[in-house]
Amino acid sequence: MSDSEKLKAAVEVWNAKADKTAARFPERKQAFVTGSNAPVNRLYSPLDTQDKDYLESVGLPGEYPYTRGVQATMYRGRLWTMRQYAGFASAEDSNARYKYLLAQGQTGLSVAFDLPTQIGYDSDHALAAGEVGKVGVAIDSLEDMETLFAGIPLDKVSTSMTINAPASVLLAMYIAVAEKQGVSAEKLEGTIQNDILKEYIARGTYIYPPAPSMRLITDIFAYCSAKVPNWNTISISGYHIREAGSTAIQEVAFTLADGVAYVEAALKAGLDVDDFAPRLSFFFNAHNDLFEEVAKFRAARRVWAHIMKDRFGAKNPKSLMLRFHTQTGGSTLTAQQPENNVVRVAIQALAAVLGGTQSLHTNSRDEALALPSEDSVRIALRTQQILAYESGVAETPDPLAGSYYVETLTDSIEKGVMEYIRRIDDLGGAVKAIEKGYIQQEIQDSAYAWQMGMEKGERIVVGLNKFQVKEASPKGLLRVDPAVGERQVAKIAALKAKRDNATVKGALEALKKAAEGEDNLMPLILEAVKVYATLGEICDVLRNVFGEYRPSVMF
Repeated sequence: MSDSEKLKAAVEVWNAKADKTAARFPERKQAFVTGSNAPVNRLYSPLDTQDKDYLESVGLPGEYPYTRGVQATMYRGRLWTMRQYAGFASAEDSNARYKYLLAQGQTGLSVAFDLPTQIGYDSDHALAAGEVGKVGVAIDSLEDMETLFAGIPLDKVSTSMTINAPASVLLAMYIAVAEKQGVSAEKLEGTIQNDILKEYIARGTYIYPPAPSMRLITDIFAYCSAKVPNWNTISISGYHIREAGSTAIQEVAFTLADGVAYVEAALKAGLDVDDFAPRLSFFFNAHNDLFEEVAKFRAARRVWAHIMKDRFGAKNPKSLMLRFHTQTGGSTLTAQQPENNVVRVAIQALAAVLGGTQSLHTNSRDEALALPSEDSVRIALRTQQILAYESGVAETPDPLAGSYYVETLTDSIEKGVMEYIRRIDDLGGAVKAIEKGYIQQEIQDSAYAWQMGMEKGERIVVGLNKFQVKEASPKGLLRVDPAVGERQVAKIAALKAKRDNATVKGALEALKKAAEGEDNLMPLILEAVKVYATLGEICDVLRNVFGEYRPSVMF
């Protein structure tokens, strides 16, 4: 009898014993499932992984298909970048928070912009009323950007900016601030999110229709390839897809399908895959199901490596590497018993590190109630530092590799992801699938199923639908002063009074002409930014040329 046959026989005997045990001591649930409702078996053994070709499907860290990580030694050489997504009120307020976080050991900046900035409106626009500085920092012009990074040398930090529809304008402002600091664009390191497709799918901060939006994205690819070579030109985001209610499999599938669309758009624009693909990056969520989340990250790397090699013929190994930032799950936080969120975030951060993330943001305990307080941000950062320096999980690459459960989950997620990608291809690609409402409907169905499970008690959320306690009203929450909006409006008026408005008008007219043609728009946007054209003025020029996107109604 072979070893495999012996094991199979032993497992059959064990299952019979386990059935008897379960008859005496009934199992806790009728169905054991992951966070994505995938069934979890009672036992995993070598029988579940015996047909795998290890080098082909798992491989070694830093080697194709990158299941075990994109670097050979992973965190033994360099820890992940510790970012805390931050920004609120004015540029002055946010600058002070950045300096505080850097002093506490944060290793990279991550900028949160307010809603008017995200949709290309200046703070004095009628639609900005009541929203200025509320969910992020208000940036109306290069002047604000100079204040935001005052005293922070841009050649010494890596900066991530969560900005999409007006990403070209904010990137231009960042480049211009660096120049004023004497830092060349070639030395800048960081990321702009710049992922418009997930805005149509899940988040909603779009401005222009898909075609001109994709043009802006590929213009950024081309410009940065030549001028800002160390900048990650897009962070293809599954985070917001997950926040909208997708499963882990859907998060990866829809994110990678968007990635395929961006690669195809860049190729159509005449770019060579190995010129831009090494600077593509991704952004994922981390939820509470520890093992499923680890497997999700591993599967995502493997699927992307196969897509880039087999579908697009990429030759540069860096083109095959899925590098990603992770943020812990905002939608998993509860306003009830907010201290419990510290534990949730620690589990989620652990999943990201075990899954091989390149950078990480840990949410703060009070974010279900308000923007995070300084104390809460420090605890969130310390969570990362304890993982890095005390837990031991950073000592060897991919420490859960070889786990029968994790390897089986990784394979299962990969299979589910590929099924979705084939379905999206059949619909004509991600853009067509979005236009037809397919992706949005899949997410809505999953969100509804999860909500129903929680309301029926099939999903336990500690402190929310079980183990409740009476609580006093929360204290010490961060509140943004409504006067921030008034101050921003006054700043814009003062700026327009002192700048050379004739030069601004000329720069905006040149941008309009270029937008009506086919030239790369980044140099024109940069020139407009440098003469202190505002974000709203630049976006309005493009609105007038491109139009605005209006989504189909979804039921």
